[in-house]
Amino acid sequence: MKLLLSWLIYALLLVLALPYTMLHLLWRARRQPAYLQHWGERFGFYPKRATQPVIWLHAVSVGETRAAVPLVQALLSRYPGHRILLTHTTPTGRATSESLFGERVLRVYLPYDYSFAVRRFVRHFQPAIGMLMETEIWPNLIAACHASGTPVLLVNARLSARSARRYGWLGVLVRNSMGKLAAVVAQTRADADRLSQLGALHVEVAGNLKFDCEPPHAQIQAGVRLRAQLGSARPVFVAASTREGEEALVLDALERVAQPDLLTVIVPRHPQRFDEVVALLERRGIVYQRRSAGRPVAAQTAVLLGDSMGELFAYYRAADVAFVGGSLLPFGGQNLIEAAAVGCPVLIGPHTWNFAEVARQAVASGAAKRVEDAAGLARELKGLLDDSSRRRQMSEAALAFSRAHRGTVQRLMQIIDQFMD
Repeated sequence: MKLLLSWLIYALLLVLALPYTMLHLLWRARRQPAYLQHWGERFGFYPKRATQPVIWLHAVSVGETRAAVPLVQALLSRYPGHRILLTHTTPTGRATSESLFGERVLRVYLPYDYSFAVRRFVRHFQPAIGMLMETEIWPNLIAACHASGTPVLLVNARLSARSARRYGWLGVLVRNSMGKLAAVVAQTRADADRLSQLGALHVEVAGNLKFDCEPPHAQIQAGVRLRAQLGSARPVFVAASTREGEEALVLDALERVAQPDLLTVIVPRHPQRFDEVVALLERRGIVYQRRSAGRPVAAQTAVLLGDSMGELFAYYRAADVAFVGGSLLPFGGQNLIEAAAVGCPVLIGPHTWNFAEVARQAVASGAAKRVEDAAGLARELKGLLDDSSRRRQMSEAALAFSRAHRGTVQRLMQIIDQFMD
């Protein structure tokens, strides 16, 4: 009875949310016109049809899509007779998929979790297997796949204590959905334990796929060229994946550092905030340039706005020190693995629950240093800029940390093979 009541409440909430869903797409389209495209796909209507058996992988946005690169490459190599279908939720995720994989994969939007839409999706593509990246628990989607006999895996799964409490509010509905997953492959033992408590039955730990993402050669070369353009005498600090309010704190920290020749590269997490950051720089009278303009960085430029897509590895490669955002304010933190993979010393704030274990291990290994606020960021940044020996030690620790955690894709493929067989 509880389960039936939960389904009814969930269905009612979806119906009530429909007008908001449409308005949300229109609202987001103000800054990202791509939200106006492919609306039919969001409700299960697809012009594309695969002519080969389908292996389906859902990667919500940019971060999940980049993390999926080694897995997609392994699937393309292991199953050449299948068509890889990537589904996304955001236009930036879709654009990232296109730049990374081109026509080697199909890509569409995953429909909203309405029964009619997800059933149409499953009937249209008839996937041999489905994989949901990280923490995507959609009851109607999982139920439709279960009814059709499509095994669905939750891969590279992570679940913070905060998210576990939030999912726990949905009680029996989430437990029912988790129980229908063919397997859950978690990043850490803590993630696995929390997922099991929510009702997952077949849980294994394989590590974090992001450690298996090799820095693209083209981006590494771009980073080398960028650093050569700037000159070795000028220190470079990258503030990456910053969120609302953090850019102001970073600029406050830079005033405390007071190093006139320092070039700071600010890379906001979300592209729709580029103009907002420009307005902040102009209000403060800071000399800046946009990376997208393609002009050489002038000697008097204090901030380079990283407003181009897909260049994060290049920025890290060119940097002396990086701060990884979403962590100075309570957003839960962003991925620091990309910085570690190119040997860039990392600073993080106190709020890293989205990547709690990775952050803990990075700090313990000496690859990263945690700061508590803007003043702490200023102190640590100043200390690292003044001490090349310490920067070198952190760089070596970052590379060692990154290499020590590889092998996730191999372990994950062994699990996938069991269901494909």
